[in-house]
Amino acid sequence: MTDSWWKKAVVYQIYPRSFADSDGDGMGDLRGVINHLDHLAELGVDVLWLSPIYPSPQDDNGYDISDYQGIEPMFGDLATFDELLAGAHDRGMKLIMDLVVNHSSDEHAWFEESRSSIDSPKRDWYWWRPARDGMEPGAPGAEPTNWGSVFGGPAWEFDQKTGEYYLHLFSRKQPDLNWENDEVRQAVYAMMRWWLDRGVDGFRMDVINMISKVLPLPDGRLAAGSAYADGSAGFIGGPRLHEFLQEMYREVFAGREEMLTVGEMPGVTVDEAKLHTDPDRHEVDMVFQFDHVWADRGPDPWLLQRLQLTNLKAILGRWQAGLAEVGWNSLYWNNHDQPRVVSRYGDDSAEHRAASAKMLGTVLHLHRGTPYVYQGEELGMTNYPFGGIEDFRDIEALGQYKQALELEGRTPDEVLKVLRARGRDNARTPMQWDSSPQAGFSTGTPWLAVNPNYPQINAAEQRADPDSVFHYYRQLIALRHAEPAVAEGDFTMLLPHDERLYAFTRRLGDTELLVIGNFSGETAPAEIDDAAGWAGAELVLTNLPGASSQALTLAPWQAVVYRRTIGR
Repeated sequence: MTDSWWKKAVVYQIYPRSFADSDGDGMGDLRGVINHLDHLAELGVDVLWLSPIYPSPQDDNGYDISDYQGIEPMFGDLATFDELLAGAHDRGMKLIMDLVVNHSSDEHAWFEESRSSIDSPKRDWYWWRPARDGMEPGAPGAEPTNWGSVFGGPAWEFDQKTGEYYLHLFSRKQPDLNWENDEVRQAVYAMMRWWLDRGVDGFRMDVINMISKVLPLPDGRLAAGSAYADGSAGFIGGPRLHEFLQEMYREVFAGREEMLTVGEMPGVTVDEAKLHTDPDRHEVDMVFQFDHVWADRGPDPWLLQRLQLTNLKAILGRWQAGLAEVGWNSLYWNNHDQPRVVSRYGDDSAEHRAASAKMLGTVLHLHRGTPYVYQGEELGMTNYPFGGIEDFRDIEALGQYKQALELEGRTPDEVLKVLRARGRDNARTPMQWDSSPQAGFSTGTPWLAVNPNYPQINAAEQRADPDSVFHYYRQLIALRHAEPAVAEGDFTMLLPHDERLYAFTRRLGDTELLVIGNFSGETAPAEIDDAAGWAGAELVLTNLPGASSQALTLAPWQAVVYRRTIGR
């Protein structure tokens, strides 16, 4: 076990366009973040993670970058960013940037040069391919591979000017960079060093396990009824991924030991993550995986199903066991791509919302790994009551809706039912600061509607209420900072077959913690093998102080954390 600082840290993700608007244009900005740094300091978080703030056409809300060394004007400028960085550092918080280098915007100067001519010196900076043999360029089915885009439609866009196609795993305005080209990699590394020299403390790297592609680019397996294939075997965890990440470490991070590097890796396995996060291999400090946020999804993406708690425990338990000796977990329920967890795995009714939000936080933060809090999670913010498709802004939701109706024969009702529950816009509604108009987010019209429950759920109310979700999250964060067993202890899953209770122990030396969360609206006994041994243990934390838990019988949505000293 090393003494890496981030093992005791808690990261807070800020989605700038939805965090706080300082100038009344309806869009969050950096000045808005500066104005609320004290909220974050009071919460006790150690690291701020900013979703992309670079210049961008905003086709995918900033994940389409047109200039890697600037600030999007609607957010501010570099001087304001420097002020934000200094303000965070003054309060003892680090700041990491969201880095998107699997792809750029099609309005980036690199791509504009690349598409200018087949003979462009930057042509090979992106993935350009001719039409399939014997097919007319631009004709249906002539794409170089049959891959589908994550956002719907084909993963290739025909370019009239040069008569070839370029690859875009996401939006057609997000062409993939060709990491096989050494010039591309060196340009990326130089940009990263520029930000670190400015004072940034690290990076969260978007879909970083897609940068290495299988050559030659292969067709994917086309599922029955699908218009395009899942091509992930050709771009997830490609053959040079480890090489590229190790090169990045040598070129960018070597000698900067206080940095934090997080790799978002869709589809990554436990064994692969163990390699990526092994400190002796010098790749990344931790990965973001998605297994646990797919625990409530079946093979049909347009069919909702309830969470099976045993499935969630099996997934998280597998990751805890797999990275127990080497590597490190990132822990999250929410981010800008996921619906609100209290509406998903909890109960967002007025009766149980606060309790279930606290319980979910307890279970997550007491695992082994670095916890992430997404803006509004510390308030127990909920999903938005979306009406029709016109209420959505997310390019993924709009693209998938179009494809589902036009190519898959789905009905609007069945698609909207899923988008309301799972859509990314649930996480992107404006932060709820107070009960004033627009929740104190803006004096103008927000770019995305504010959740109508903001008079009941907002930061001002909760900061004034010692029993709020906000103050409970402060206790969770303080416990990680103060109790070494939370950060460094081993993990043992209990009650793996119980469909209501999530229970485990954490142990370091002679200190052992017992954590139990009730994922149901029913009273549930925790029938653990060593129940008698915990009879005199210290109750460190519970989200329902008035409920009896001495017999390890938990009230609906209750969480408890006990501590005992082994041998006493």
